[in-house]
Amino acid sequence: MGKKQDSGTPGAIAPMGVSVIGLGKLGAPLVAVLASKGHRVTGVDLNPDAVRAMAEGRAPVDEPGLQDLLDRCKERVGATTDIAAAVADSDITLIIVPTPTGPDGRFINDHVLTAIRGIGEALKRKTGYHVVVVTSTVMPGSTGGVIAEALARHSGRIVGREVGLCYSPEFIALGSVIRDMLHPDMILIGESDPRAGGVLERLLASVVETRPQVRRMNLVNAELTKIAVNTYVTTKITYANMLGELCERLPGADADVVTGALGMDTRIGGKYLRAATGYGGPCFPRDNVAFATLARGLGARADLAEATDRMNSHQVLRLAEMLAREAAPGASVGVLGLSYKPDTEVCEASQGVMLAQALAAAGFRVVVYDPKAMPTARRVLAKTVEYASSAKDCARRVDAFAVTTAWPEFRDLESDDIGPGGAVAIDCWRVLDDERLAPYCRVIVPGRGDDHVARKPATRKRAAA
Repeated sequence: MGKKQDSGTPGAIAPMGVSVIGLGKLGAPLVAVLASKGHRVTGVDLNPDAVRAMAEGRAPVDEPGLQDLLDRCKERVGATTDIAAAVADSDITLIIVPTPTGPDGRFINDHVLTAIRGIGEALKRKTGYHVVVVTSTVMPGSTGGVIAEALARHSGRIVGREVGLCYSPEFIALGSVIRDMLHPDMILIGESDPRAGGVLERLLASVVETRPQVRRMNLVNAELTKIAVNTYVTTKITYANMLGELCERLPGADADVVTGALGMDTRIGGKYLRAATGYGGPCFPRDNVAFATLARGLGARADLAEATDRMNSHQVLRLAEMLAREAAPGASVGVLGLSYKPDTEVCEASQGVMLAQALAAAGFRVVVYDPKAMPTARRVLAKTVEYASSAKDCARRVDAFAVTTAWPEFRDLESDDIGPGGAVAIDCWRVLDDERLAPYCRVIVPGRGDDHVARKPATRKRAAA
C-alpha cells in the first residue's frame, strides 16, 4: 500500500452507476464530470431547489463550465432527495457534503454521518457489493473511526468485506473545479481494503484526461495527506509574502526576481511562490488551523503551521498600512476584488473583504468592487462601505486603491479612468498596466523595494485640459 501506481487508460472501463451526495459547489461539478465520461450519475441533496435544477439540467451553483458540461450529458444525470433510491441504483456512492470547522479548529462530521446513516439504511435493502467514498475533508482518524463504525452499524455489513469504504478528497479550487477534476496532479485514495480502492481507482481513472500518479494507502494516511498538502502550500505562500515585506524595506530588492530564482530550484518549485496577498477561501485557512489542532491534540509541535496562520493574518494589516501611507486620514480608498480568487463569487476568508473591513474601521471612506462577488460581499460588509458599479467607477472615486483579486478585467483600467485628483494603486497581482495608467496613477507593487523605500511622490493633480 502507498506505492506508486499507474492510473491505466482513461475511459477504459464499463460505465458505472454512481450516486453523489451533496450538490454544492463541488458536488454538482462532480456529478457533471462523471456523467460527461459516460457514467450514470444521480445527485442527492436535501435542498429541493438544487435537486430540481439538476434534474432539469440547470447548474445549481455558479462554476465556470458547469452548465456547458451539463448540457452535453444531462441524459445521464438524475437528481433526488431520496438517498435510498440513489444508492439502490448505483454501485458506488461519493459523499461531498460540508464539514464545517468547530470552535476548536477541528472539522465537524455531522453532515457526513447523516449521509452515512441514509446510505447504511439503504444498503440493508440492497444486495451486492457497494463502495462508499468520503470526499469531504475530515480530520485524520475519522473515516476509519466514527464513519466506519456508523456505516457498519446502519448497514449491518462488515466494512472492508461486505461494503467498501474509501477516503478520496478532491484537490481543486473554486473557479476551476471542472478543469482541476479532469487534470489532477494526483489521485489520492485511502481504502478500507484493496477491492474498494480498486473500484474507486477504475472510476477516477476513467474520468481524468491526463495520466496522474495514483497513491493508494490506508484511510488515516490519506486524510493526513489532504490537510498536509494544503498546509504546505499555505506555508509556501506565507514564505513568499515574508520575502516581499523584507524586499519592500530594502532599496533595489524585488521579490519577483528573488522568488523567480527560488522557483528554479526543483526542491522548491515556482507554484504559489509570489509576494501578493495572504491566502483565503474555504480550504487553505481552515486546513492550516486543523493541522495545528491535530498536532496539539496528539501532543506534537505545530509551530510552523501556527506561525503561518499568524503571518497570514498580518498580510491584511500590511496592505492596509500601504494604503494608509498613500491617502490622508479619512480619505477615499478602494478595494478591487472581493472574492478570494477570480472566477468565483465566494468571499470566505477573502483578503479583499478583510482589507475593506480594516480600512473602514480605521476611518477611511471605502469603495469596493468585484465582478461576481458583490451580492455575497454585501451580506458581510453591509453599510460599512460604498459599492461601485465597475472597476472604473471605483478608481474614479478614490485617492488610492488596492487590487486584491486578479480579475482579468482590471487590466482594462487606463489613465482616463482615474479621478481628477490622481491616485495610487497597490497592485498585489501585477494586473495593472503602468504605462496605460500614467501619469495620473502611480502603481506600487508589493515586494519591490524601490516602490516603497525610494518612491516618487504621486501625481495628485490632473493637468488642466
